[in-house]
Amino acid sequence: MVEARSRHEFVALQLRQRIMQRQYAVGESLPSESMLCAEFEVSRGPVRQALATLKNEGLIQLSQGKPAVVRSHDITQTLDTFTPFSQWARRTGRAAGSRTLEIARRRVSEPAAAALGSSADDFVVEVLRVRLLDGEPTMIERSTFTERVGSLLFDFDIDTGSITDYLTSRGVRFESMEHVLDAVAATEVDAENLGIDPGSPLLRERRTSRDQNGDTFEYADDRYRPDLVAFSIVNARTIDPRLPSDDGNGG
Repeated sequence: MVEARSRHEFVALQLRQRIMQRQYAVGESLPSESMLCAEFEVSRGPVRQALATLKNEGLIQLSQGKPAVVRSHDITQTLDTFTPFSQWARRTGRAAGSRTLEIARRRVSEPAAAALGSSADDFVVEVLRVRLLDGEPTMIERSTFTERVGSLLFDFDIDTGSITDYLTSRGVRFESMEHVLDAVAATEVDAENLGIDPGSPLLRERRTSRDQNGDTFEYADDRYRPDLVAFSIVNARTIDPRLPSDDGNGG
């Protein structure tokens, strides 16, 4: 049996593979929690953690007191919590890869200067990489780091692993992030490295990362092939305190 700390990951991996292989139809229920506990020889804790992971990936829908229901066969990247690309790939049973096109120290350019709060004379470290899933070019990653943080990357082979994991190991804290999603047309560089036609639509995620002091140290412009990656955002209903309380007569 798998180690205790990874039991929920094992359960999630097995269920994820079954869903993505279409062993369950969309709208079909998964086995009950008790049945999953018996099958995988684990307690309810790991099963519930695994189901929560699949829910965040957009694969299932959870309702209290009822078995999970398959929502989609296509896994999504979530933005409600940040998961580095390499970790997300491993969690979905796929192999992440990288092919670095450039890493360089140079003067900051727009719009990175505005995002980082830098002046035109400041130096930054820019990274241009192709990210792969199971060897398939999936995303063009353009990251701009402040010089203090980015200079750490010159001691790391960025084709061997996650930049986020490495920087975290060096004491950089990814405390908060802001994300902006839109669609853009593939440039010549995008098209050449993703194996698509110039002008093809790409899903762009622009991201700013801040440390525990609220200082921005990274601006990223990541462009995904929409046929390989989708995003899932989970929202909860909030009440605006400026509005009158619901008296039960309105929606």
